[in-house]
Amino acid sequence: MKENPLVSIIILNYNAGKLLLDCIESLLKLSYENVELIVVDNVSNDDSQNECKKKYPHIKLVQNQINSGYCGGNNIGIKEANGEFLVILNPDTIVESDLIDELMKAYYIHGDGLYQPKILSLENKRVLQSTGNMIHIFGFGFARNKGTVDNNEINKVMKIGYAAGTCLFSSRSTFFKLNLFDEFLFLYHDDLDLGWRALQVGISSYIVPQTKIYHAESYSLKWSKKKFFWLERNRRYCLMTHYSRSTLQKNSKGITNYRIINLVSIFFKRISYCKN
Repeated sequence: MKENPLVSIIILNYNAGKLLLDCIESLLKLSYENVELIVVDNVSNDDSQNECKKKYPHIKLVQNQINSGYCGGNNIGIKEANGEFLVILNPDTIVESDLIDELMKAYYIHGDGLYQPKILSLENKRVLQSTGNMIHIFGFGFARNKGTVDNNEINKVMKIGYAAGTCLFSSRSTFFKLNLFDEFLFLYHDDLDLGWRALQVGISSYIVPQTKIYHAESYSLKWSKKKFFWLERNRRYCLMTHYSRSTLQKNSKGITNYRIINLVSIFFKRISYCKN
């Protein structure tokens, strides 16, 4: 019997603590049998990388000398990987045992593309975080159905705007065809940028709702001025990179209004966060 193609799962760690260990435990229960696990550590100071090495000596651990961000760290993992297929996975996730089987099944049916599972909240497993990310007409990315109760309305593989970087599956050749993640972004909107570049060369993104992961959102960088900086800088970068000058001019009023509304929303979220 022909062996399943090797799938490399790349987990980028930065102070994930017990979340990282829980994530690995769920990966060890995968029903797919030919898997390579790679943990790339971005200079954690919580000793989670050493706990991982001690508890799971068979896992490949790459210890960076500097924090190279989401993009740089995952690019290092991709280059270290031996698999024909790759999964980029956040360390604050729990996966279902059929994750790789269902993603591979979708790939064999729909072909070259970027794929994500259904993503639900780790704290409340009935609440959706993403059934596929979409690109707004003004160039902003957003997670479809985020915060709503999962009613299984999305029940078949379908095209989406772009696949979430929380759990992103594709072939090794596709990642290299897209020149990996743009390291200028460092973190945030990296998946939007990758999906946008994919669309420009005819590579679609898909949601695979037959399998799920559970995600503890924003464990590594709580609300801060730094987070706001990366979000806004990278949002602008994606607009300037992927929209033509004429499109930017045509949508300039809407983009400005949308940004003002977003800033007001962020301001009130910040007040709420400080109170809590």
